[in-house]
Amino acid sequence: MDPHPLAPPACPVCLVPAPRFFLKVEGRDYFRCDACEATFLAPHQHPPAVRERAEYELHRNDGADPGYRRFLDRLAQPLLARLAPACEGLDYGCGPGPLLAGMLREAGHDVAAYDPFFAPVATMLQRDYDFITCTEVVEHFHRPAEEFTRLDTLLRPGGWLGIMTCFQTDDARFARWHYRRDPTHVVFYREATLRVVARRHGWQCEIPGKDVVLMRKPAV
Repeated sequence: MDPHPLAPPACPVCLVPAPRFFLKVEGRDYFRCDACEATFLAPHQHPPAVRERAEYELHRNDGADPGYRRFLDRLAQPLLARLAPACEGLDYGCGPGPLLAGMLREAGHDVAAYDPFFAPVATMLQRDYDFITCTEVVEHFHRPAEEFTRLDTLLRPGGWLGIMTCFQTDDARFARWHYRRDPTHVVFYREATLRVVARRHGWQCEIPGKDVVLMRKPAV
C-alpha cells in the first residue's frame, strides 16, 4: 500500500519510520505510530503560534479554585513523596498562571517557571534541575522527540520528570473526544507511548495514577 500523501517520514515521538494514517476528523488528518502507539496530527496542520497563544489566553485556571488545586495534586502529591527536601525544580510550560510551581514552593522547593509564550526566560533552560513538571503540556509539543531530549538535558542525574496528560485509550471515541477537540492538542499518548519515551532515554517509569507519569533519570 502506498503511504498516505500527508504522512510524515517518522513518528514525532519515537522517530520510528512510516507511521500510518489513522483518521480524518473535521478536516484534520491524524496518524498512528505502531511502535509507540502515539496518535498525532499531520505536522502541516499544526496551529500557528499566534493561534496557540490566543487559545491559551482563553483558559481560566483559577489558582484560588480548590478543584483546580486538587487536579494539580494528582501530580504534585506523588512527586513530592519522591523528592528530597529543598530540591530545585522547573515548571516547564507553566502557562499564564503557574499555580503548580507555587504549590511546590509551599512544600519547600525552589521552583523556576518557563513557558515559550508566557515566561520565555531563556536562562531557565541553561541550567539543570532535580525535577521538572509538565502538566497539560506534552500534548502541545510539535516536536515531542526534541522536547523530551531537551528535558533529559535539563534533568540532573537521579532527577524526576512529572507529566500529566490525558491518556488516549479508546479509538472508537477519538473523533468525539474532548481532548482531541482542543485545536492546540497535536499529539496524544497512551500509557505505552510514555513507557517507550522512558526507554529511549533510559529513564525509570511509574504510573502512580490516572493520566500521571513519573520518570526518573538514572543516578550516575
